[in-house]
Amino acid sequence: MKIIQICAAYKPAYVYGGPTMSVSKLSEELVKAGQEVMVLTTTANGKEELDVPIAKETVVDGVKVYYFKRLTKDHTHFSPSLFWFLHQTLKNAKRQRPNATRNTPNPQLVVHIHAWWNLVSIFSALVAKWHGVKVILSPRGMLTSYSLNNRNSKFKDAIHFFLGKRLLKYAHIHATSEKERKDVLQTCKVNGVTVVPNFVRFPEAVDLSHTEHLNTSSDTYKLLFLSRIEEKKGLELLFKALAEVTIPYELSIAGTGEENYIQSLKSLADGLDIASNIKWLGHIEKQSKFDLIAASDLMVLTSYNENFANVVVESLAMGTPVLISEEVGLADYVVANKLGWITSLDVEAIVRNIELSYKDLTKRTYIRETAPTLIQHDFEESRLAKTYIKLYSKQL
Repeated sequence: MKIIQICAAYKPAYVYGGPTMSVSKLSEELVKAGQEVMVLTTTANGKEELDVPIAKETVVDGVKVYYFKRLTKDHTHFSPSLFWFLHQTLKNAKRQRPNATRNTPNPQLVVHIHAWWNLVSIFSALVAKWHGVKVILSPRGMLTSYSLNNRNSKFKDAIHFFLGKRLLKYAHIHATSEKERKDVLQTCKVNGVTVVPNFVRFPEAVDLSHTEHLNTSSDTYKLLFLSRIEEKKGLELLFKALAEVTIPYELSIAGTGEENYIQSLKSLADGLDIASNIKWLGHIEKQSKFDLIAASDLMVLTSYNENFANVVVESLAMGTPVLISEEVGLADYVVANKLGWITSLDVEAIVRNIELSYKDLTKRTYIRETAPTLIQHDFEESRLAKTYIKLYSKQL
């Protein structure tokens, strides 16, 4: 089976956070499982461009990747050369089947598109549909009420009306959590939905020696936010809650985002008189990220919407408890396995849960001791790869 993965950005474009990591990890694990994988992507790297070979096969950690220039530098990532290459690739695949017509499905080829609303995803879906090739779409949180109504809504409405509705009915949706499945079904008419969790990258070796450093009630509570810094992450809510807590704390913020927005958050922190309790760490690389997680007492993510949230799994893999909003895709998993605290998007509720987690040393110790083993089992790579291959095979 040949799988064409299509995404607007691929590593080393780490500025885009979780989706870049998830798609690259998925591609790598599929190759390890014996599948033929080709990634089509752009040179997008925020407002910059990746310094990579253009329109040539580049092997990235065992995966064949083709990078194409984009004409637009914003979230649309318009790349005609990518669409033409996809068209030619699908056309050549069809030529290898002499009796095939335009609408004859290729029994050995599937196109997996990641994210929605950018022009790479939309026009790639259109090209695949034109050639009668089956499409799997991972919306990556882009088919929710929050996404549909937040920023660029007129653009989204137009795209949805003229193209989106028909393309979504053609594609089979891959949701990364039960919450995302429900969100998709509430907002769109689609050709079926299957839930399979993300692949998540873990450190090569998990060091749990940090458990001996669990805080007592007199120590500063080490909170961590580790994600892309943007409005949907609910940092304003977290800041307002921290201004009201009665415990000693320190919040480390690891991630990047638009500079104007980060400055607005710093101004808010100054106004709330909590700036001295916050460390702005910027982007954290690979192993250093896991060391930071391990040294923290609680990972906090009060997002307005998250289809999955890789950082939840990463934190639990290191034995670090989590406090997340009920709008995070993995909230049900955390509740079912007693791995942290779930809060509504209400400042008083966030205050209450932060203080509850601080006081409940027994529960935090339990999570430190049990979460790593549970995560390694539930997100085991070879078993998860088989689940994805089964998803592809069912669509052929």
